[in-house]
Amino acid sequence: MANRVLIVDDAAFMRMMIKDILSKNGFDVVGEAENGQVAVEKYAELTPDLVTMDITMPEKDGIQALKEIKAHNPNATVIMCSAMGQQAMVIDAIQAGAKDFIVKPFQADRVLEAINKALG
Repeated sequence: MANRVLIVDDAAFMRMMIKDILSKNGFDVVGEAENGQVAVEKYAELTPDLVTMDITMPEKDGIQALKEIKAHNPNATVIMCSAMGQQAMVIDAIQAGAKDFIVKPFQADRVLEAINKALG
């Protein structure tokens, strides 16, 4: 069975890029969210195997959403996405339970490497 993924990013273009990479490599993108609040709701509804989570988003940032998802399911697998220069936030995210992080702009091989490693 294909791994089910929830993609979270406030930029539709970034969601489309990740979705394209994952779909071409056998992953099942079960949902998308444009902010952390929607991400928490969709996680509870869809129970995906993996979440790709942008850090900087309106309404609720990725780190807060990560903490809420981890409170709901301590075993949740979340990979953070960040632009260059957000190292401090990446450290916060790893401490909050993120499995890995990928840097924008996305490179397909790095995205897949991070996801395959996180899913074990």
